[in-house]
Order: sequence, then structure tokens, then C-alpha cells
Amino acid sequence: NEDGHVLASGGNENYLCIWDAVMSQRTSSQRHVFQEMTDTVQPRLLLTQHKAAVKALDWCPFNRGLLASGGGSADRTIKFWNTSSMTGTLTNSIDTGSQVCSIIWSKHQRELCSSHGFSENQLILWKYPTMTKVQEFKSHTARVLNMEMSPDARSVVSVGADETLRFWDIFGPPPQSRRRENFLLGDFQCPGSQTIR
Repeated sequence: NEDGHVLASGGNENYLCIWDAVMSQRTSSQRHVFQEMTDTVQPRLLLTQHKAAVKALDWCPFNRGLLASGGGSADRTIKFWNTSSMTGTLTNSIDTGSQVCSIIWSKHQRELCSSHGFSENQLILWKYPTMTKVQEFKSHTARVLNMEMSPDARSVVSVGADETLRFWDIFGPPPQSRRRENFLLGDFQCPGSQTIR
């Protein structure tokens, strides 16, 4: 997560695991002694509510301990977890209609973007916490495998099984920057610029 204390992992066994990062910070000799004492290292939380592989994970940047996870073809949900609780409380679950391949939270808005596979192979921008669809972005011809955010947190690049990279202006500028741009540009639109919102 953002503060580096917790790690989330998912996989093909349909589990979402929450790990304390302190386990990975031990020296190798400390890990060896600890491993002998416990035999195996266990996650702090083992969450089993997904019905398919868990490959989409992202920590919320504005709510410490809030994790979004996405399930595969037989699950098709985005689930929200309070990982600060001792039990890992499921706070919301929404059926997206297709497998969820990756998730990215906006750094400036209370929004997140999810990428999907069959049948639409699209990206979806959601308003949080209502999970209202803001917009769908369709261009990939096969499953959208992953997404990454630009350093300025405005754009997203997606990579698809169709062997293409697509660049999207999904989140736009931070709120203060928008006001300044509107003041400076007024109604003037720069030729060649494209905002998808």
C-alpha cells in the first residue's frame, strides 16, 4: 500500500491475500530462524469471496486500508475491502459484466478505472463510492491485460492481448490545474488536443 506496511496478492486459486510487510523486511538470517519456528509464513488475511482468479488489485490513495480487487471470467466483480479491520471486511461488490484484468485509482478524483476482457475488451471509468459508470473506452480488439498511470496521474496506457498499447486521457488534470487552464484558455480549444471525458 501507499505507506509500505501491507502487501496484497491475488492469483489463480481465487484468493486475495493480505500480508504484513514487516515479514519481508527481516534479514535472511532472521527469516531463516522465523521460518524454522513457524514452518510457513501465512498471510494476515485470506479472503475467499472471489469466484475466479484475482489479478486486478490497487490500493486507494485517499482512504488508507481500502483495497479494490477484480475477479476473472467466472467472477466479473470489483470488490472493495477494508483491510484495516482484523477480518478484512468486504464493503462493496459490483458486477462489471466481464472479467476484470486491472484497476487503477485516480490520484486527483474519487474515481477508478478498470480494464476488462471478453466481450467488450474495454476500460471503464467509475465514480467512487457510487460505482456509477462515467465512461467506457473501447478500442482494443482483445482482452486488456494491464494498465499503468502516467507520472502526472492524468493519462493511462493500456496493453492488450491484441499486441497494442493505447494511450488514454482518462483522469484529466488535478482540480486546481483545471480551474487555472479554464481561466487561461477560456473557451479556446487547442487543435490536436484530445480529452476523453
